[in-house]
This record gives sequence, structure tokens and C-alpha cells, in this order.
Amino acid sequence: MKRVLLDTNIIIDLLAKREPFDQDARMLFSFADKEKVILYTSALSIANLSYVLLKKRKPEEAKQILRKLKLLVGILSLDGKIINLTLNDNEFNDFEDGLQYYSALENNIEIIVTRNLKDFKNSRIPVMTARQLNEIIE
Repeated sequence: MKRVLLDTNIIIDLLAKREPFDQDARMLFSFADKEKVILYTSALSIANLSYVLLKKRKPEEAKQILRKLKLLVGILSLDGKIINLTLNDNEFNDFEDGLQYYSALENNIEIIVTRNLKDFKNSRIPVMTARQLNEIIE
């Protein structure tokens, strides 16, 4: 089974039902449920998701959604080493993307799934969209 890091935008697609991307995210979670992939996200994504959820939900509702999500995806720690690696890498213009990338690299993730492929153009880990990964798994 492939170890897959979900970028924040993929999870937002699912939770916010952003068409047409939510269908691909839903299918990816379905493959995880069938044990065809193992899904992870970074601790940073959980913080970002909380921020997004709290714009439309009450705090307890947002926490409940995150609790359910945590049952489906592993959470990768964000530590000083990952922050230092990102701060010293000039290839990533977006600091958040660098944090995602180094979280994946430091945790032996095999694939990063995102809608922003260009943001990971220098990745040593394969990067693809949810649709691309779904097509490979099928």
C-alpha cells in the first residue's frame, strides 16, 4: 500500500464539497477505506482546516469534523527540523508547501496529492492530483 500525503486543498475539496474536485477526493478516501492506500496529512493541514471550518461552523462542530477526519488519515508531526529544512530551501516560494513537502519527505511518504502541482515542481517525491492517483489505483 502506498503512503500518500494529502495537501490541505484535497481535504477542503472533500469537506466543502467543492465541485468537481470533491468526487476525486471522495474516491481517494474510498480507496483508503478499501486499504488500497494509506492517507496522511500534516499537522499544519489540521490547523488550516480548523481555520476554514470555523468560518462556517461552530467550534464544537469543527472539532467533531476533525475528529472524524483523524480516524481516516494519519497526522504527521511538524517539528523544528521540518521548519529548518523549509526555511533553508529556496525552491519553495510558498512556505506552507515547503512544510508539506518536508513533512512528507521526513515520514517516508511515497506520493503527494494536491491540486497545485506547480507548487511542488522540484519534489523528489511523485506529486499528482487526486484524479491521477485514482486512475492509477483503479
